[in-house]
Amino acid sequence: MTEGGTEPRPAPSLPPLREVIARHGLAASKALGQNFLLDEQLLARIAAIPGPLAGERVFEVGPGPGGLTRAALRAGAKVTAVERDARCIPALEELAAAFPDQLTVIEGDAMKVDPPALTGEGVHILANLPYNVGTPLLVGWLSARWKPWWASLTLMFQQEVAERIVAPVGTSHYGRLAVLAQWRAEARIAMKVHRSAFTPPPKVMSAVVHIVPAEEPEGVRLPVLERLTAAAFGQRRKMLRQSLKGVPGALEALEELGIDPQRRAETVPVSDYVALARLLSRG
Repeated sequence: MTEGGTEPRPAPSLPPLREVIARHGLAASKALGQNFLLDEQLLARIAAIPGPLAGERVFEVGPGPGGLTRAALRAGAKVTAVERDARCIPALEELAAAFPDQLTVIEGDAMKVDPPALTGEGVHILANLPYNVGTPLLVGWLSARWKPWWASLTLMFQQEVAERIVAPVGTSHYGRLAVLAQWRAEARIAMKVHRSAFTPPPKVMSAVVHIVPAEEPEGVRLPVLERLTAAAFGQRRKMLRQSLKGVPGALEALEELGIDPQRRAETVPVSDYVALARLLSRG
């Protein structure tokens, strides 16, 4: 029973996603990086990754025909979905009509909208991201003020990109993206998704990454950390004493912290980059 003694509204019966795609002529656009997920059980599992969504707000990028949108709505979320492909808007509007007051559809470019103005604070971002904008969107969300306006990120990426986000120190995937994702957040691969689950199947495997914000280390300025990691990983085959010599104060900071300048970027843990950035942030 809900507050006031009324029964919760049952989820409406919806046509299969394949039928929606055929009826609206929604062949996936390669130019927009689209690959549609149609397995509704799989979509429900993805929507469950952030935890219970009943009464929660969700921001979705690139919903396409609305497969993941359906899963979030059925879970009880209030969804704001931004879709660039005008062909998908009628299908999404049908979905909005089926779930009154739960879905807001915005036709636009996710790279240009202001999500906090649309959704408010504490929103869960949930998206099968178009491959061509996934990383830039993630970097923007991770570079936001802290604590950020979002409560969690549950995002589909190419598996290689996902592995770069969660990579531990000392591995081939460890780099700037891992440091950016991990220095003030917790990131994990929540699920791997076979290419055959998509229509059309992409050439590569995919994975869902789940990220939640953590406490921000004190005394560290993000631009300093970004400049430091850009220099270190921009010449990752070189020793730190070579790759960081163009960063004012970096070599002195290495010495002060007792970090061997003969090490290479991929052997330096996130905590050491944070410590270096903290020293350099004082300047």
